Amino acid sequence: MRPEAGAVQRWQQVRRLLDTEGVAGLRQRVRVRLAEALVPPGSAGLTVTAEEIDRATAVAAGEAPGPEPLPWRPGEPLRVAWVCTPPAPGSGGHTTMFRLVAALERAGHRCDLYLRDRHGWSTDQHRATVRAHWPEVRAEVHDLADGIADAHAVVATGWETAYAVLASPARGRRCYLVQDLEPMFYPAGSAALLAEATYGFKMQGITAGPWLAERLRADHQMAAEHFDLGCDLGTYRARADEPPGEREGVAYYCRPGTPRRAHELALLALERFARLHPAVPIHCYGAVVADLPFPAHQHGRLSPTELGALYRRCVAGLVLSATNVSLVPLEMLAAGCVPVVNDADQHRAVLANPYVRYARPTPRDLAAALGELVDQAAPAARLRAARAAASVDDVGWEHAGVQVERVLLDLLTDRVEEVSYVSR
Repeated sequence: MRPEAGAVQRWQQVRRLLDTEGVAGLRQRVRVRLAEALVPPGSAGLTVTAEEIDRATAVAAGEAPGPEPLPWRPGEPLRVAWVCTPPAPGSGGHTTMFRLVAALERAGHRCDLYLRDRHGWSTDQHRATVRAHWPEVRAEVHDLADGIADAHAVVATGWETAYAVLASPARGRRCYLVQDLEPMFYPAGSAALLAEATYGFKMQGITAGPWLAERLRADHQMAAEHFDLGCDLGTYRARADEPPGEREGVAYYCRPGTPRRAHELALLALERFARLHPAVPIHCYGAVVADLPFPAHQHGRLSPTELGALYRRCVAGLVLSATNVSLVPLEMLAAGCVPVVNDADQHRAVLANPYVRYARPTPRDLAAALGELVDQAAPAARLRAARAAASVDDVGWEHAGVQVERVLLDLLTDRVEEVSYVSR
């Protein structure tokens, strides 16, 4: 609750805030208040419909008939329907999904994409985005509003699409691509509860890394198998056409609009690092941020090729995540840039790499880890960069595609526990 105040008290409040936070802090407070006035908390609504929730939960509870399987013969190419939100250039989650789609297509299977657009864009626009930014994907692009065609496997790719997938009458085994624990993306409330409920839909889980599969099995008794995260080695490792040079600087994966990437903590760590190492350049990429509390080169969104070039110039990178690990640490390693990652069980389980520098998630510890790396003598730094790059020489995406294909084939041949929707 904010106290009631008259004009004099408001002016006194402004003076105190200017003294303690400065113009930048006051400006940020005004932005937040204006945003709350334009979009009051709780007014955005949910991203699933009441009809989808009712239908999906009834099917999951065995109170309504569930989807029937589409007949399949061993040796027959699979038909796989992927249901997702429209992709945006640079989206990491979509890129991982499209790598799996492309791998299945190279193996001779057919994939179709069903996009759920809530913002009025046309399917043709989304199709053009897929073709331009993921040209290896041949899948046809459809509007989810037109329904899902029968497929051997129908794959939800996020909690919002899980309701649509289970509610659909389309024939096909239901699968769930889980790249993170989405209930953790939200404060305790409606979205978190609805997201968590999807883990009880009895779909076959396919997770990004082993940690998520273990969590789903242990916490939700969900059937789940994982694929190993990969790296586009051709984009990130050293290139013969780049002249070798001494590395300098650190790279920061900047995602202020994504709370799980711990942006505020990263800024505190980098501010401390910059104070102790004023001559070391800091490169921020991803989002451009106003009023950074330290000098930095702000690159904004970079293409994978540009990212690879940046990593190959930097000694270290700062990559934080409060949930599952992102692909960035592996990409940095391939380029010989040592990632500093907040220490967590899931990061150690998924990355499993001795050249990742783990640090406690405090500004002091993160800044110290970066400092130790940039303070290394040049010969030691070159050796560490070379060994870091060599440690992921065999971490491509081919194995992930084989793993996902095996999960789908096992599901269809009942070597994975069969999913059935029956009354409990």
